[in-house]
Amino acid sequence: MELFPVYLNLYQRACLVVGGGSVASRKITHLLRCGARVTVVAPEAEAEIEQLARDGEIRWEPRGFEESDLEAMFLVFSATDEEGLNHRISTLCQERNIPINVVDDPRHCSFFVPAVVRRGSLALAISTAGKSPMYARRLKEELQEIVTPEHGEFVEMLGEVREEVKRAFPEEIDKRREIFKSLVYSDILELLLAGEKDEAKERIKACISSLPD
Repeated sequence: MELFPVYLNLYQRACLVVGGGSVASRKITHLLRCGARVTVVAPEAEAEIEQLARDGEIRWEPRGFEESDLEAMFLVFSATDEEGLNHRISTLCQERNIPINVVDDPRHCSFFVPAVVRRGSLALAISTAGKSPMYARRLKEELQEIVTPEHGEFVEMLGEVREEVKRAFPEEIDKRREIFKSLVYSDILELLLAGEKDEAKERIKACISSLPD
């Protein structure tokens, strides 16, 4: 069975993390980065989690898991060291059609978290469907050497130009496509990699102006 790769918009979505250890802490960090509203349920929590709660970044319930914790949740991570509890949470979530990830237990997950290389808006995700997270990590390390911050900068520049071009040619889809193709397949990225940012901006203008009216 193949997995369907998808990026979720978690901004202001209610997400639950059950567990208060180091793994749970990493999940919380990623969720907050995506703008999620995070609730943590755990009798005890690492210092980082406690600090986030004191700062108002998350809501921490210092107790054991209760079935009612799942109410109105968009997504759940179960990161406890109690196998039976993790399995129970998985069952409850799947009965309610709530996406659930049980850490290090692929059979009880309805989704997996890939290894991700981020460069600004550019995100490359690597998944082994839970079969070898370590190999996914190795591939991530290799890609981090290939995909540089300049790749992310290039994406940001393309995003800015995209909006300008759409405003300039609202009805001319073919022309917009030509412009976008000329930009992507130009040497702009190479100029950025060489530290020639001003030249890269000039090349963008040249690509746009070179097309016939």
